[in-house]
Amino acid sequence: MTPLLAFMVGGVLFSLTAINAHYSYSCCTFPKNSDFKDNKSQNRLNQWSKKRIFFIDWNVNNKVPKQIYIAYVTQFSFYIHSIYATLYVDVWRKDSIVMLVHHIVTSLLIGFSYTFKYTNVGMLVLFLHDCTDIVLEMTKLTVYYKTKGGRWKTIGDFLSTVGFICFGMTWFLFRLYWFPLKALYSAGHLSYVLNPETLIFYHLFNGLLWTLLIMNIYWFSIILVTGYKVITGQMKEVKDSREYEEDENGRKLNNKTRKKLQ
Repeated sequence: MTPLLAFMVGGVLFSLTAINAHYSYSCCTFPKNSDFKDNKSQNRLNQWSKKRIFFIDWNVNNKVPKQIYIAYVTQFSFYIHSIYATLYVDVWRKDSIVMLVHHIVTSLLIGFSYTFKYTNVGMLVLFLHDCTDIVLEMTKLTVYYKTKGGRWKTIGDFLSTVGFICFGMTWFLFRLYWFPLKALYSAGHLSYVLNPETLIFYHLFNGLLWTLLIMNIYWFSIILVTGYKVITGQMKEVKDSREYEEDENGRKLNNKTRKKLQ
């Protein structure tokens, strides 16, 4: 992929993730009754501060509103495509297997939560993860921008460093702090307290959410390692550390082949 094409693709992904995050937040209107009635902005603040509201009046026969249906169809289509793209389109990276598992788990969560009307907490999970994706795509754009060379490389290098710092902070805040505090606590504890006899596939649903958290921790460790290498001078600039190194013939090097060459 040429730098220009990569920049264009990154721009499209940045726009889509921003739209998805905004739409996910706008759909986080939680019901006062079993018909999933829309509430006003005050109730949106209530759903963020009062975790009990995620599973109040939950019923598998509840009707899902149109705006949440659109969000779910859009997200489900994206992750089904991402499974194909990871296998046959994208460059194979060190975390590609984890990425593939992530897409499969997320697709299962989206389909499962929609089928059994766990869309309240489902929209929250989508919102929390889309927020970090916005900063991720923005940082990728600045990295691609450095390929223009000249003064643009200096500007891109500065912006990519700032973007990387913001990305690490948002990843920790949304995926490692708010996600367990809001989503896991509501799905794992409050759902059982409020509906102890009516929950469907409780352990499977929560198991998939915890799997998502484990992968988020794994990727955060990569963020920390990358930051450490930049600070200590092992990396001259912010770049994707998931990429395999290549020899003069363009062959990818793993740890074993690298040691042989040395």
